Amino acid sequence: MPLILLSGPEDEPLGLAEAKAFLRVEHSDDDTLIAALCKAARLQVECATGRRYGDQLWRLVLDAWPECGLVRLPLAPVSAVEAARLRDLAGAETIIDTTAWVLDPAGSRLVVSSAPMPLRAFAGIEIDLAAGGAAPESVLQATRLIVAHWYENRSTGDAGQGLGVPPAALPLIAAERRLRV
Repeated sequence: MPLILLSGPEDEPLGLAEAKAFLRVEHSDDDTLIAALCKAARLQVECATGRRYGDQLWRLVLDAWPECGLVRLPLAPVSAVEAARLRDLAGAETIIDTTAWVLDPAGSRLVVSSAPMPLRAFAGIEIDLAAGGAAPESVLQATRLIVAHWYENRSTGDAGQGLGVPPAALPLIAAERRLRV
């Protein structure tokens, strides 16, 4: 069940100006670096929490429909099914009507009724999902702490010394971790 990122957030939840204010950086020499650290920190937090922050568009690729008609979505939060299609052996697409499908954003699952048969045995089903949302304050603070840690430790002499998540960010991330039962 591969996921393909089609488009990431236009703006990072932790913007450049806010990050620079937190770092107490008043010059623009490091703007590119700080912006890159903000993106990398968001990706780090998303990986640790299992949640997406900022508006994103993802493609879920399936080989076959689940027999029960319930597709467990491997990302959260999902706000909409933007499109769905079947691919044949030549790669041509057939649009699927998704109006009868039910999206359960809280459970990150999709109930698919009247699912058409795939036109090939592998990667024949594509579902485009709108995911992400506003980052809560705990995620923003964790992102600030990670950016500050990476910014301050970018040129340490010991290999790996500046890498990783600072301990103060860990409980903030843990509080937002997505749990599946």
